[in-house]
Amino acid sequence: MTLYIQETIMKMADGMKDELVTQRRDLHMHPEPAWTEFRTAALVAEQLHDLGYEVLAGEQAVAKEYMMGVPSAEVLEQSQARAIREGADPAWVKRMRGGMTGVVGIMHFKQPGPVVGIRFDMDCNDVSETQDEKHRPNVEGFASLHPGAMHACGHDGHTTVGFGVAKILASLKDELAGTIKLVFQPAEEGVRGARAMVERGVVDDVDFMMGAHFGFKMKETGSIACNVTGFLATSKYDAHYIGKPAHAGAAPEKGKNALLAAACATLNLHAISRHSQGITRINVGHLEAGSGRNIIGDTGLIKLETRGGSSAINHYVEEEALRIIKAAAAMYDVQYRIEQVGGAAGGSNSPKLAAYLMRQAKSLGIFHKIVDKCPFGASEDYSYFMERVQSHGGQAAYMMIGANLAAGHHDAHFDFDETALVYSLKMLASSAAGLLLGQSME
Repeated sequence: MTLYIQETIMKMADGMKDELVTQRRDLHMHPEPAWTEFRTAALVAEQLHDLGYEVLAGEQAVAKEYMMGVPSAEVLEQSQARAIREGADPAWVKRMRGGMTGVVGIMHFKQPGPVVGIRFDMDCNDVSETQDEKHRPNVEGFASLHPGAMHACGHDGHTTVGFGVAKILASLKDELAGTIKLVFQPAEEGVRGARAMVERGVVDDVDFMMGAHFGFKMKETGSIACNVTGFLATSKYDAHYIGKPAHAGAAPEKGKNALLAAACATLNLHAISRHSQGITRINVGHLEAGSGRNIIGDTGLIKLETRGGSSAINHYVEEEALRIIKAAAAMYDVQYRIEQVGGAAGGSNSPKLAAYLMRQAKSLGIFHKIVDKCPFGASEDYSYFMERVQSHGGQAAYMMIGANLAAGHHDAHFDFDETALVYSLKMLASSAAGLLLGQSME
């Protein structure tokens, strides 16, 4: 990458500071939970189109059969209508019906070269933003307008950086080579959205894939972690038990006890043997059952998750969990229904790409703290993009961009230092430009 291009990117990013803050605050005011990101996705699609990108949306970007944890048709319809009231283009919203809110922007540059992808997540959390009068979004008038929904994880910032990257790279279209793919993903919370985009094939031709997140383990503006390792694979399930009610005193033998089936499954799920090859986790985080003190419990619901240090290890825990759920139903002679509501793959950064990002971060001269290896120790469904690109012979990496935080992620008081928007924009845009121009990986 030439010095001219890097300097151009740095100057453009600095000049966009106010624009980025305005965009981020608009998104913060209009948060949209998983699969209902109609306004956000429509704004993304519109801006990408206006910048000259080929835009994939709706069925072009999302494989409907792999969507997990989708809200009811009623909720989707209400969300679409609200998005249009709040300024979304009805034509884009129509293409995204059913919750297919993924968007991909593609630009082919003049000269041949690699395909570079970047993932930006768009959804918010099911959190009610604090009413605390000292909370900056309340003080400065950009708090959430949607009850029970809040950008409490920084995805409003991620999407905003995506707008900035799109604008900068489009302005350099005569200088760059190869192809850029900007992937705007719905439903990251609950790890529900990435697989549906991966299964549509949107990154099957990508040579280099990048993703980034504000904060998490990098809680100081001006810091960065370039080699994130140890993504835990995970599967999220809801298991429903359906029994038969009966009077607990007069005719207990006529009932089928779904409550006991759910309780039995819960205890035995936590008894799954750990795996010798790596980390395993199992947790039932929610159990509800029965209908009354003197009624044989005819319903049961458990919400659980499995995790593993790799996709293979998680698969082991997952298969054991499903076996136990089914066995508990057989033991108490009740019916059952299992619904997968989320999932993510395991994985780690590609070493060569991580090393390239380290060099890139140092060359920019803007980060006062650059961390090499940073264990993730949690799950994020960017891992599906990582796994698919790596399995096709490409390289993938995930970064943590430091940002001072007002509170932890998913907290009602969450807010982040908006200066970090420019740091992230410079890092992602310059890294993408270098890769597109064939900058050495050594």
